Amino acid sequence: MLSKAQEKLIKSLHNNKGRQKSGLCLVEGQKVIDLAGDLVQLEFTNKDSDSFAGLVTTETPQEIAATALIPKWKVDDISSKEIIVLLDNVQDPGNVGSILRLCLGFNASLVLVESVDVTSSKVIRSSVGSMFQVPWLAVDRTAVETFVKDMNREVYRLEKKDQAEKFDISIKKPLILIAGSEGQGITLPIKGQSVYIDHDQVLESLNVGHALAIALHGLK
Repeated sequence: MLSKAQEKLIKSLHNNKGRQKSGLCLVEGQKVIDLAGDLVQLEFTNKDSDSFAGLVTTETPQEIAATALIPKWKVDDISSKEIIVLLDNVQDPGNVGSILRLCLGFNASLVLVESVDVTSSKVIRSSVGSMFQVPWLAVDRTAVETFVKDMNREVYRLEKKDQAEKFDISIKKPLILIAGSEGQGITLPIKGQSVYIDHDQVLESLNVGHALAIALHGLK
């Protein structure tokens, strides 16, 4: 059975402050636990606590969960990939989780600027644990221009259709591909070639996850 101290720690991982203090995050389900690998610290099941449902974050919880160390990716890990996806103010956990899965599938790394916390249970769940496999970094808005400059790569801005040139699969790698939310688009003042995903005129814009899926597939 879990001790009261262990239950208190697990509950603290429901918020960012608790995760930052402990360096841990909460993972739910065997598949995600397996992806976390050696970072897993404490596994527990619904038989280990009478209040299991209150320890996890899903409405219909799986029977197993765990605490895991938050991976500590470095700049070299980010630059080891030919494609760096840079998200500008993307707040939807489902979108960011899907984008992490895309980065895993297309061998890209991820940089987040003023975007949702990757260590939240919602992102971990929607990414199916990809945040343990994909190099990612949260970069402060004031530091991102220097970060991009230091990467010394071609920069492409994924924009709306009326603001850019048609996306071309002959785009050269290594590269940084910047994408913003569907509502606001890119707000970062980082220079680069603006490109768009061609689509029917009746559609005003694509969801950021869908646009990146098409772009990353084209770059593969």
